[in-house]
Amino acid sequence: MKDAKKESEKVAGDRIQMRSASSNQLVPGPSTRPNAKLKVCLILFVSVSYVIFALKLLTTSAQHTCDDTPFTLSLHRSLLHPNKTSLTSRPLILNQTAETTTLHHRLRDVREKQVVVARMQQGPPKPSLTEIQDVVFGIAGSSKLWQQRKKYIKVWYKPNQMRGVVWLDELVKYSPEDKQTLPSVRVSGDTSNFAYTNRKGHRSAIRISRIVTEMLRMNMDNVRWFVMGDDDTVFITDNLVRILRKYDHTQYYYIGSVSESHTQNIFFSYGMAYGGGGFAISYPLAKALAKMQDRCIQRYPGLYGSDDRMQACMAELGVPLTKELGFHQYDVYGNLFGLLAAHPVTPFVSLHHLDVVEPIFPNVTRVEALQRLMLPAKLDSAGIMQQSICYDKTKSWTISVSWGFAVQIFRGMFSPREMEMPSRTFLNWYRREGYTAYSFNTRAVSRHPCQKPFAFYMSRVRMDSELNQTVSEYERHRVLPPPCRWKMADPGKLEMVIVNKEPDPHLWNRSPRRNCCRVMESKEPGTMVVNVGVCKDGEVSEI
Repeated sequence: MKDAKKESEKVAGDRIQMRSASSNQLVPGPSTRPNAKLKVCLILFVSVSYVIFALKLLTTSAQHTCDDTPFTLSLHRSLLHPNKTSLTSRPLILNQTAETTTLHHRLRDVREKQVVVARMQQGPPKPSLTEIQDVVFGIAGSSKLWQQRKKYIKVWYKPNQMRGVVWLDELVKYSPEDKQTLPSVRVSGDTSNFAYTNRKGHRSAIRISRIVTEMLRMNMDNVRWFVMGDDDTVFITDNLVRILRKYDHTQYYYIGSVSESHTQNIFFSYGMAYGGGGFAISYPLAKALAKMQDRCIQRYPGLYGSDDRMQACMAELGVPLTKELGFHQYDVYGNLFGLLAAHPVTPFVSLHHLDVVEPIFPNVTRVEALQRLMLPAKLDSAGIMQQSICYDKTKSWTISVSWGFAVQIFRGMFSPREMEMPSRTFLNWYRREGYTAYSFNTRAVSRHPCQKPFAFYMSRVRMDSELNQTVSEYERHRVLPPPCRWKMADPGKLEMVIVNKEPDPHLWNRSPRRNCCRVMESKEPGTMVVNVGVCKDGEVSEI
């Protein structure tokens, strides 16, 4: 038994030695199992590490996509403190060049995203305010009246600051002085192919109605508004700009006002802007108008003038009139004093029919009167013609100041409701019609000799730079007053009224409200001093 056992062990030993010799390694049989386990563990460890590494990369990438701020913070921490580790730090990459490049690209992406977010938070850039350079004036004129009416244009037009074109029916003489003081002059295009059948009107209405379209086709740069007017229209251009700034010039706007005559508005339309008083059309609306106006005009051969043709085309475009009461057609005759002395609470923009009405200041020509009006307009254009009402209760006087134009003093106490209504110093456009044919409320001129107003017209104005206020002087109009038997102070003893007022360029940025006036103590005999300004808290014009 023992020999057989030894023999079997010997045979097994020989087999092991033969296997070792064939592989050129001497590896004992029992020692191969531990080495195999070590290899398997090593492979598993590497695999698990790779999976964890990949999952961590995916998780970090998802966090960066959802929220830029944590990525930015962790990135800056890793750059500023590379030796410190945190739960959000990126895994160590063996290739340092690749890591630096990746960080650079990610930092650039973060900066770009931060810029985008900052811009989104700030919102879109605000458009610049409309200036007079953004406006182009289209002035309708006649070659027959050019030499007479060009003087009105010179009063308000500034060639070095404004853009405009005078459109005439024929060429006129244009002197070197005219080139320096007036807009350029052009002859309107031929309109003979348009039908005109109104027997009471004139076919020049067709060419005038096309002025906006013709100006658009001149391809001027940086135009926001086209403003129409006649050659006998005078604009207060600072107030025109104030009105236009209220509206978005990138939208369709047709801005103007109606006639003072109710009959005129009924005959034409309460939805029509009167071109003599001026109206404004935004650039996008002008582009839309130019595309269809010629076809539109052909559909209305029976209309009277240019304004109703323009309004007919606006109706086809679906654009209503945006009314601004500061555009004045002045379809009246006679004296404008009552209208100007009780101007509505809105910027004073324009005057019209200057050849029809009397000069707005007495004892001067029409042009001289307008030149005088421009003096206070240069110092405080926002306040020109604005009415203030106050009382001298010690003398029982009512005082109405139309700044830059006139001051009225009445015996007795009149309510503000009465004083803000224009007195009928003018006549209706249709002379046979009475006061009921106006499109606004009016009051009669008092017939009682003691209630006739004493009028003081503006004669001089200056700026007091030390007190930062305007000082305007108003001299009494030399008209013999009717005798009055009332036992009260007589305003006829006054020779002058001095009005002190601080310029208020932001007047129309606030809600509409009349300024207040206060009667001040005067050291000069025959002189009244009045202060005009923004109403104080609790200040009321009460009797």
